[in-house]
Amino acid sequence: MKTIIEPFKIKSVEPIRFTTKEERTEILKEAGYNPFLIHGDDVIIDLLTDSGTSAMSAKQWAGIMDGDESYAGSRSFYRFEKAVKEITGDKIIIPTHQGRAAEKILFTILGGKGKVIPNNTHFDTTRANVEFSGAEAVDLLCEVGKHPEQRADFKGNMDIEKLDKFIQETGVENIPVVMITITNNSGGGQPVSMQNIRDTKEICKKYGLPLFIDACRFSENAYFIKKREPGYENKTIKEICQEIFSYADGSTMSAKKDALVNIGGWLSVNDEELATQFRNLLIVTEGFPTYGGLAGRDLEAIAQGLEEIMEESYLQYRIRSTEYLGEKIVAAGVPIIEPPGGHAIYIDAKRFLPSVPPHQFPGQAIACELYIEGGVRGVEIGSVMFGKYDKAGKPVAPSMELVRLAIPRRVYTQSHIDYVAEVIIEVFKNREKLSGYEFTYAAPILRHFTARFKPVD
Repeated sequence: MKTIIEPFKIKSVEPIRFTTKEERTEILKEAGYNPFLIHGDDVIIDLLTDSGTSAMSAKQWAGIMDGDESYAGSRSFYRFEKAVKEITGDKIIIPTHQGRAAEKILFTILGGKGKVIPNNTHFDTTRANVEFSGAEAVDLLCEVGKHPEQRADFKGNMDIEKLDKFIQETGVENIPVVMITITNNSGGGQPVSMQNIRDTKEICKKYGLPLFIDACRFSENAYFIKKREPGYENKTIKEICQEIFSYADGSTMSAKKDALVNIGGWLSVNDEELATQFRNLLIVTEGFPTYGGLAGRDLEAIAQGLEEIMEESYLQYRIRSTEYLGEKIVAAGVPIIEPPGGHAIYIDAKRFLPSVPPHQFPGQAIACELYIEGGVRGVEIGSVMFGKYDKAGKPVAPSMELVRLAIPRRVYTQSHIDYVAEVIIEVFKNREKLSGYEFTYAAPILRHFTARFKPVD
């Protein structure tokens, strides 16, 4: 059959409150033209993030009721631990309340002034936690990944030659860990090939450096490997996931993505000495090592979600849903990162709005207009999120200006996605009317969450 249907039935529904364009214009103004500051009830289709926004299954909700809330040694922890070990093969699994908590612990111990952390592309909280420790976050994305209009199977790959050269020039003693993010969120949700992960590991072995995986969307990445990389077409998703993790010395995970839950994460590692340091900090900041800031019910839901995320029928539906939206808007001329990634469509704001310079935030202008036009909430991934300033105070733009429309898992139907496509196309048709924005307030770190803006005259 040509139509790929949702591999689930809807058992519970949540109403959507509809607003008028006039109402949304005023709501956005009150929110300082920052979609993050809009009340959720005022959003019609919420594509701000796929993090913690999944619809849980009946079995996950059953696990919520069955969770063991013992402070120490909860049976729910041991089910969670077994599920994570089965996929990662790592010896020590440390639960955290979400991915950024795992990053905070990792970089508090391994980071610090003078240290440098290479990655294919750091996402916002990863970069923030690296920099908060005093270390420097460096992106070494492959060249094709920097060109939205070019199509390639694995645009999220690490640039292996640059990594080798970077380590030589920076010095092994200044690099405590090498990271690789799967899928590459800031790079358009693009996958990383198994060969690239393997090659990255070989470089790490060459210099005696540990490799950690930012594993938020490991299962989606495995599906792309199965479909695009020769030699993996007959392997199960679980087998591919296990091979991915076999090349790593540890991982950070936001379970709010590929574990299909609303809260949770982990930090996994094989080094006993490091694990002791991680656990000591965990106890101070998160909680006892067998709950790590989570309730037992959350651990149960994660364990069940890790089984469901590797079902191939689900992954086929998931990836195809994103691809479907990409195809509809590309057919209307809307420029995006091609091919569509796993969890989101990334509008190329540079080509969508070439008249607005990076320092006036073209991605923010598009995100605002999508909300005004149809109540669709997305997020800017460009100069607002990742922009810097040079020593003279002049803005330094990142390589890409994007708007991410992240699709929550098992939440929206095809008719919702058709509506989103219509809204995007309408904004694109009237793009010449859009102007840029400027800050009225910006925090020193992770400014996109709380910033406020005004339109540029």
